[in-house]
Amino acid sequence: MNDRIRAREVRVIDDEGQQLGIMPPYEAIRKAREKNLDLVEISPTAQPPVCRIMDYGKFLYQQEKKDREAKKHQKTITVKEVKFRINVDDHDYETKKNHVLRFLDEGDKVKATIFFRGREMTRTSLGRQILERLIKDVEPEAIVEFRPRQEGNTLHAILAPKKSDKEREKEKQKAAAARSAPSQAAPPPVAQVAKPAS
Repeated sequence: MNDRIRAREVRVIDDEGQQLGIMPPYEAIRKAREKNLDLVEISPTAQPPVCRIMDYGKFLYQQEKKDREAKKHQKTITVKEVKFRINVDDHDYETKKNHVLRFLDEGDKVKATIFFRGREMTRTSLGRQILERLIKDVEPEAIVEFRPRQEGNTLHAILAPKKSDKEREKEKQKAAAARSAPSQAAPPPVAQVAKPAS
């Protein structure tokens, strides 16, 4: 920006989008200062680099505003972890299953983990049975992203929330709108045939 531009020549675009041509940076900076604006390098890899005359502070503010708007519309999905033991009793299992259901209902993914200690490594099939039971119990509310798999001394499965009926309906409507959009376009103009002069 401004005096930090090191190129010998730059292609300059003014604040209204008009090309001013190629000139040395000091001349471009003088033109920018006449309008109380900044000279900003927008394409440093071009030959010569492209610079634009603009209000840099205002540009940064608008960029920040755009980023904030984009963040508002994006939904962040977090992965919550629920840990089980191979000797889990029924009451404890039910409590943890309810946690899983609550997380799924809130729209989060769930990582169900079983950690094996010492001799428990010889009984990994018990851990697999617990995770399979959990998958079966939460099936109406969840889709299985990863079936139970073992990594070292842990066994884990990842569950994601099923899309709600409203979300599915919205997706169907979007798809239907996309299919019908081309057919609603205006028909091509009919060619006019010139009559021969009599």
